[in-house]
Amino acid sequence: MLSTGLPHGAVPKLERPGPLRERVYEALLELITSRALRPGQHLVETELAGLLGVSRQPVREALQRLNTEGWVDLRPAQGAFVHEPTEDEADQLLVVRALLETEAARLAAAHATTEGLERLGELCAKGEDAVRADEVDAVVAANAAFHAEVMSLAGNAVLAELAAQVDQRVRWYYTPVARVRGMQSWREHRELIDAIAARDEAAASRIMRAHTEHTRASYHERADRTEGE
Repeated sequence: MLSTGLPHGAVPKLERPGPLRERVYEALLELITSRALRPGQHLVETELAGLLGVSRQPVREALQRLNTEGWVDLRPAQGAFVHEPTEDEADQLLVVRALLETEAARLAAAHATTEGLERLGELCAKGEDAVRADEVDAVVAANAAFHAEVMSLAGNAVLAELAAQVDQRVRWYYTPVARVRGMQSWREHRELIDAIAARDEAAASRIMRAHTEHTRASYHERADRTEGE
């Protein structure tokens, strides 16, 4: 049952006002991207409706939308299941992410302000504290916020829009390897901050490319270990 299988505090509160179907969609997407609902997990409309305190109709509409976007698989005569990403899907997304983030790092080195650098430092400190406390959700959130800040400092609206389109999926793939990456990921973030502060566009690009490649490699290594178990 979903009520007994989800981590404590994992179910997001449905904010009001706003269309109910939109709020249910956002709640389910949050549960999927945080992996509170695991890849391959069967999603029963009645259980989800009870969990969120709504009727089945907005749940059904949300599942159909999530299916269209690739987060959920609707199988005839079986029901809805959280999508299980393939190695190719993960690789393609993480390659695109590397391209976007590398260019963002270069632009951030060219345009970052003192205030922006301070925000990066604060976010990095939050991530390091979360790693020490072994709070994976906090690590993932801090990592997403750090990369979003780099993207913001780049000052390119089109680049930021493209990055936003893949942000949630990047989080989905990053969550399983956040503990594996550990403090090393944040040491790389510190190196990136130094390069941006020095206005060294080439170094910022190089560090970010290596950083995103390390995450990509960690994801594939984890997948290989899982298959071998």
